Amino acid sequence: MTRPNRMILMWLCVCLCVPGAVVSEALDMKALVPRETPDGWVTSGSPQVFTKESLFEHINGQADLFLQYGFEKSIFAVYRKDSGRETIDVDVYDMGDSVHAFGVFSRFRQDNHPAGIGLDSYLDDDYAIFYKGKYFVVLQADESNPSGLRRLAKTVESRIVDASPPPKEIMYFPKVGLKPGSIEYYPQGLMGRQFLGKGFKATYVPSENKASKENTGDEGPDSNLFIAVFDNTDELESALESFKEVLSNGKSARGANRALHGLKMVTGEDAYQGKIVIVHKGRYLAGTAGFKSKEVAEGLLADLMKKMD
Repeated sequence: MTRPNRMILMWLCVCLCVPGAVVSEALDMKALVPRETPDGWVTSGSPQVFTKESLFEHINGQADLFLQYGFEKSIFAVYRKDSGRETIDVDVYDMGDSVHAFGVFSRFRQDNHPAGIGLDSYLDDDYAIFYKGKYFVVLQADESNPSGLRRLAKTVESRIVDASPPPKEIMYFPKVGLKPGSIEYYPQGLMGRQFLGKGFKATYVPSENKASKENTGDEGPDSNLFIAVFDNTDELESALESFKEVLSNGKSARGANRALHGLKMVTGEDAYQGKIVIVHKGRYLAGTAGFKSKEVAEGLLADLMKKMD
């Protein structure tokens, strides 16, 4: 058998042994990390593709977090400047959808330093992250190089064709008093309570809380607005009853018969999260925790409820 015929036979064997979808997914991921960029970055070696089964080999200490957020697969590439030894590591993670991509981004964002990349981004001297559609992207430089990180991030972003919008829930949070870059998504255990399941949390810095902390020196709990998202009515009602029980400590929860914009409102106090207000609307339980002023808390919650579907 001639050499070309042997090569053809070997290729056919590979194609028969490896499912077409797996080959296609690997090729799709590799298309996100170009061999060379316009400004001189070149991949060092072959990019590596990781799956749910092999992710621990790459990021052992963080793999569990990624899997909680719906991780599907990822690709890792090392870029090197052709004129020197400087390198930038690039990880592109397929998180399944934009909600989970935002979620893992929100947990890794260290502050509010947006770089104008993707749907949201963070950039410092040697580290950059962004998300776009279902993809979460991490770039790490071996030395300070914010301009190089930005350009390489832009190159990767341009190759992502997923145009999925950001989670609609992040637009529900009122802007007044909102701490920039504080909105987070949790796939489970929202507000540290397993019965709330998945949802969004934002931190607020209202003037009344700030003044109180400055005058007393008491840090106290953070002031949060949260939105728990439920897929069925039974889970939502069970979570609401659990919250009533927590807030009442076996007694009738205060304010259970009050209403906010025609919706039943439950109020109470938690030893760690301070005063809590909860309202049910549609598939959501929305609430506030830690606000010193009932009026401020209920005002923000009312604004949030107006925007909700």
